[in-house]
Amino acid sequence: MDVELAAKSVSRSEELDDDGRIKRTGNVFTASIHIVTVVVGAGVLALAWAMAQLGWIPGLATMIIFACISIYTYNLVADCYRYPDPINGKRNYTYMQAVDAYLGGTMHVFCGLIQYGKLAGLTVGYTITSSTSLVAIKKAICFHKRGHQAYCRFSNNPFMLGFGMLQILLSQIPNFHKLTCLSTVAAITSFCYALIGSGLSLAVVVSGKGETTRVFGNKVGPGLSEADKMWRVFSALGNIALACSYATVVYDIMDTLKSYPPECKQMKKANVLGITTMTILFLLCGSLGYAAFGDDTPGNILTGFGFYEPFWLVALGNVCIVIHMIGAYQVLAQPLFRIIEMGANMAWPGSDFINKEYPTKIGSLTFSFNLFRLIWRTIYVAVVTIIAMVMPFFNEFLALLGAIGFWPLIVFFPIQMHIAQKQIKRLSFKWCLLQLLSFVCFLVSVVAAVGSIRGISKNIKKYKLFMYKQ
Repeated sequence: MDVELAAKSVSRSEELDDDGRIKRTGNVFTASIHIVTVVVGAGVLALAWAMAQLGWIPGLATMIIFACISIYTYNLVADCYRYPDPINGKRNYTYMQAVDAYLGGTMHVFCGLIQYGKLAGLTVGYTITSSTSLVAIKKAICFHKRGHQAYCRFSNNPFMLGFGMLQILLSQIPNFHKLTCLSTVAAITSFCYALIGSGLSLAVVVSGKGETTRVFGNKVGPGLSEADKMWRVFSALGNIALACSYATVVYDIMDTLKSYPPECKQMKKANVLGITTMTILFLLCGSLGYAAFGDDTPGNILTGFGFYEPFWLVALGNVCIVIHMIGAYQVLAQPLFRIIEMGANMAWPGSDFINKEYPTKIGSLTFSFNLFRLIWRTIYVAVVTIIAMVMPFFNEFLALLGAIGFWPLIVFFPIQMHIAQKQIKRLSFKWCLLQLLSFVCFLVSVVAAVGSIRGISKNIKKYKLFMYKQ
């Protein structure tokens, strides 16, 4: 009997990892796939516009430099998955937890503000992106039926309202982000619209209809002042920075890896593979789009109507964007919902309004709802939708999000955690080099943020509130 119990105990222990959780089975390949899935978003479609502002040499160099910085700093993040030792230390399950372990409570709070602020901003960006794509579908059909010179301009607002109402319903589903099919659908649709945009651009170039391009981007002239050129370059840096970011989920990816070889070693290989694949895709999308449209490259190559035919393929690409945005919105919003609801639960543990679940049955469907969840999530989605309607500017808003997240999440925290982990002496040569890299990236984030804010404010002056049409 004792032998049997011992055998069962050994068998059970073999099914668990060192932290008592079910044994993880992920590997370098699966982690690489996760990275590519996360980073291939609607921001990819703005890279052609960024290339048009920067030109061939600065544009290609910027994408490659951002990729190299990302590989280096994400490898530093990988070493901080465990504390204090990267091989045998205690696991950090979230980015914020790692910051808290290595840098303390103040930095932990700062990291949380940046992370959750960016998540909230991305939900606004996804609302804008979805409405822009829905309008593009309607325009594709309109141009096909009435000709390419027809007046086909529509308001984004009805589509934003419809998208917002759908998100209010989806927001009431507990743990929506954990639906197993969600990542698969997101991966398929994101690759579909990226490849459709690149394929249509390639067709234009191969047919000989590509526009003139320049080594240093759009030429200063009657339609573009030197100041406007500079601000556009700054905004383009933000667009590229956003496309490189997966810091908010990097530890979620690491937490899927098997324990041997050490997670940090596996993740470093995955970072190289994932970011290299991502960069190749970015270079293809950006370069082909710029080669197709030149100075007139639209902010989004699938919604700016450089392509009219085949109209069904343009529409299909935009349908894929909308499907991706519907699920991605919830993936980003659910962590924000949870942190607020956990905080409310801790503050008022005896409140029925906050904690009580009401079982409900409609026909064969059984579910439960919570009053606080219903009201707070509805208000959140409504506010996000209103902000998107006030500032429906695709490129500028994505650039702002990229600028906000790039320096703190991709550069500053990884470098500071690495310094703390390795106990690098202040003012030593390596310390100075790391701080120089951080400072340069800080300047990039600042100019990108200023450029995007300036673009948003300039566009707001051009249209009447809630009357934007594209």
